[in-house]
Amino acid sequence: MSKILGKYIPQASVASVFQLITAHNIHLKIVNERVTRHGDYRKMPNGHHQITVNSNLNTFRFLITLIHEIAHLIAFKKHGNIIKPHGIEWKRTFQQLMLPYLRPEIFPNKLLPFLAIHFKNPKASSDTDTNLSLALKEYDAPNDKNYIFEIPLGSRFRIYNGKIFKRGPRRVKRFECVEISTGKIYLFNPSKLESVASIITDRNYQDNFSDPGYFIKEKNQFNKNVIKFQSGNAFLIGDGYTKNGQFPFIDKFNLKSFKKNR
Repeated sequence: MSKILGKYIPQASVASVFQLITAHNIHLKIVNERVTRHGDYRKMPNGHHQITVNSNLNTFRFLITLIHEIAHLIAFKKHGNIIKPHGIEWKRTFQQLMLPYLRPEIFPNKLLPFLAIHFKNPKASSDTDTNLSLALKEYDAPNDKNYIFEIPLGSRFRIYNGKIFKRGPRRVKRFECVEISTGKIYLFNPSKLESVASIITDRNYQDNFSDPGYFIKEKNQFNKNVIKFQSGNAFLIGDGYTKNGQFPFIDKFNLKSFKKNR
C-alpha cells in the first residue's frame, strides 16, 4: 500500500497517511475520473469503511481529498450520523488532520499561504475556494480544461457531456451561459466540477485580427436562432481582418475533434 500511495501523494506524507488508513481499517479505492466529485467516503453494509479518490488528481489535490474523506469517517465515528456531512464537527476534524501536513516538506511554498487561509474555515469542496483552486491547478498535468470563471466573455466552450455553450456575464455568484444548440440560458456555478470546460473559440472584442468568426445559425422548432449543424460540423463565417488586408472566410468546425478547416 505504501508503494501505491507514493505514486499519488507527496512522498513525505506517505508514512503518516498509511498509518491513518491502517488505524481506521480503510479500504482505499483509486478510481477513474468522476465529473461530479474528487472523492467520497462510504460505510459499507458489512461495516467496513471505503474511500474512493479519483486517479487523475495531482499529488497535492489527491492528499487534500483523501484527508477530507478520512475526516468524514472520523467525525461520524466520534459524533454519530446525526451530524451534518460538512458541519462544524467535520470542519474541526479536517483541520486537525491536515495541520501536520501543512509544511514545506509536503506542499510547495507557493501553495502554503492559500492552504493556510482555506483551512481557517474549510469548505465542502476545495473547488469553492477560487484562489486555492487556481493555485492547485498549476500542478495538474497539461490539459484543455478551464474553470468557467477563466473563460473569456463571449467565448464558446464544451463541458463534460459534450454540450456547447457561450459564456455570458456574471450574475452575482454564477455565470450566465447560452447553450448553442437550443438557445436556452443556464447559470453555471463556478465551484462545481461540472463547470470545468474546454474552450472552443476565444473572442477578444478589442482585437479584430483574432476574430474567430460567428457560427452560421438557423431557426429551430421553437423559432429560436441556434447553430446550424451538418454531419457533425458547424460553420464559422468571419470578416477576416488581417495586417495584410481583409480576407473573408468560412471555417468548417468539427465538434468531436475541435479542428477547423478553411
